[in-house]
Amino acid sequence: MARPIWTGTLSFGLLNVPVSLMSGERSVDLHFRMLDSRSNTPIRYERVNAETGDEVPWKDIVKAFEYKKGSYVVLDPDDIKAASAEGREAVEVEAFVDAASIGPEYFEKPYVLVPGKKAEKGYVLLRETLKRTGKIGIARVVIRTREYLSAVMPRGKALQLVLLRYPQELVDLEEYRLPDKATSDYRIAAKEMTMAEQLIESMSSDWAPGDYRDEFRDRLRKVIDKRLKSKGVVTAEENADEAPAENASTNVVDFMALLKKSLDTNKRTPAKKAAPKATKKRAPTKAAKKAPAKRSAAKSKKAGGSKSRKTG
Repeated sequence: MARPIWTGTLSFGLLNVPVSLMSGERSVDLHFRMLDSRSNTPIRYERVNAETGDEVPWKDIVKAFEYKKGSYVVLDPDDIKAASAEGREAVEVEAFVDAASIGPEYFEKPYVLVPGKKAEKGYVLLRETLKRTGKIGIARVVIRTREYLSAVMPRGKALQLVLLRYPQELVDLEEYRLPDKATSDYRIAAKEMTMAEQLIESMSSDWAPGDYRDEFRDRLRKVIDKRLKSKGVVTAEENADEAPAENASTNVVDFMALLKKSLDTNKRTPAKKAAPKATKKRAPTKAAKKAPAKRSAAKSKKAGGSKSRKTG
């Protein structure tokens, strides 16, 4: 069983449901290595200076933004850290919208929310309510230091969290020349439209994702297996299951009271207040700085006797 990406909470209104965020996809790509054809040894890619050709160690590499060709502004690690989202393990639902109101172009990557121990009631309550209302939750979530916009939506027995693209990431359709006139302007006859509808109807069926496979990958896999057998070598990798992480636990919650309170206040779950920062210690005065030096000098004289201490 795969390990969770993080274990935290799913929040809506004043309700908090402990959950684990699990990947909702798996890679089935066939990965290739680049070899030197003369010796069949792997090729290693190195970090080299574009001008000198010398290899650059990791400690000397910095991140920079190229604001115009050949001109850069270098960013310190603290600069990037300051811009990063707060790393809270929480899915905070900010609003509920009609599921049909979000176009498919906004959906990017699926995850699965798995309830923690004794958290099934809140999980099922949200899942079934979303199904009955036809709504999905719009939430913010932090995954590996970056904040994402996401949708919490029911899918069978699960609550899925699907990362959403921001509008800035989508190309405006107005940038393309698209046919925008009436069908009559394109000489589409009513009979042609009827026949097209009949064709679509004749090809219609229920969505069965299991009927579709990556056929290119299957054919390529056969080529690889055939090549391995011709060489007299056949190997199979066995992936050991990773130990499952223990889910978060929760106390018994009065959901009715929280729901009523959420409706009355119409506020989302408030973020936890950060712990108060420790007060900075005042820098020692010059006199205080010199005191230890005098004491150490006295000790040195006592220990060394007639030996004199050199000063720089």
